Amino acid sequence: MSTTTVENPVTKKDSAPTATPRKGRRRGENSLGTSLTSHGILIVASLIALFPVAWLVFLSLGPDKDDYLHPGGIWGKMTLDNYTYVLQETKFFDWLTSTLIVTLGTTLIGVIISATTGYAVSRMRFPGYKKFMWVLLVTQMFPVAVLMVPMYQILSEVQLIDNYLGLILVYCSTTVPYCAWLMKGYFDTIPFEIDEAGRVDGLSPFGTFGRLILPLAKPGLAVAAFYSFLTAFGEVAFASTFMLSDTKYTFAVGLQTFVSEHDAQRNLMAATAVLIAIPVSAFFYFVQRNLVTGLTAGGTKG
Repeated sequence: MSTTTVENPVTKKDSAPTATPRKGRRRGENSLGTSLTSHGILIVASLIALFPVAWLVFLSLGPDKDDYLHPGGIWGKMTLDNYTYVLQETKFFDWLTSTLIVTLGTTLIGVIISATTGYAVSRMRFPGYKKFMWVLLVTQMFPVAVLMVPMYQILSEVQLIDNYLGLILVYCSTTVPYCAWLMKGYFDTIPFEIDEAGRVDGLSPFGTFGRLILPLAKPGLAVAAFYSFLTAFGEVAFASTFMLSDTKYTFAVGLQTFVSEHDAQRNLMAATAVLIAIPVSAFFYFVQRNLVTGLTAGGTKG
């Protein structure tokens, strides 16, 4: 009797070492060189942007009005006397009061009008609603010099010359058309179903607008408020024409008092400009969270 021997096959192991997969960069991850280059460019751009501000602060510390001609001499005689003079010897706080009244009034009234206008054009289809928006855009085509005389006549007839309300209304005529377009574009990005849900819950159109839509439109409102604030804050032509009392000057007009026909107190102008920048910086810090979102979201729909 024969016996057959069956041999079990032996599995041979591969003697060659397994290659470790090469770890590549993740999607969206930059190399070290690219990261260093981008950070270097951002640092240089930041320094360029900050240089005028730093230079203005530096000139404001010079005691003489001609120090801007030889700024190197400021290092040995820096002083805060310019700030003391501006705060104590000029009508700085009157200018501050006037500026806050005009800018905050323009911002409040302008945002309310532009928000309601933008919402109406975005949601309601009344006859001529498209032409209405184009009419608002056409009003921005006229230069200030053309509008100055008719506005002065209108304000004088209603006795609003040298009056805060008159200047606020003039500024609103400039800010409302742009802000209405801005808010209309932002309201277009908010689903219409939210309005329908509010009406189903029994809200009136004003209730829907105030309780549901406006909270969602905070970024757009922030941009409109910021634009209105800056427009009223830095405007010179209308303020110097319609405000006659030196106690009612805004900051932009008050700076002109340091310049005469034969002289310019540039050191005092620099100190005043630094002080003026504080309210704008504070307002920007207040709205910055919603500013970028509002600038980008309004352009997604026409």
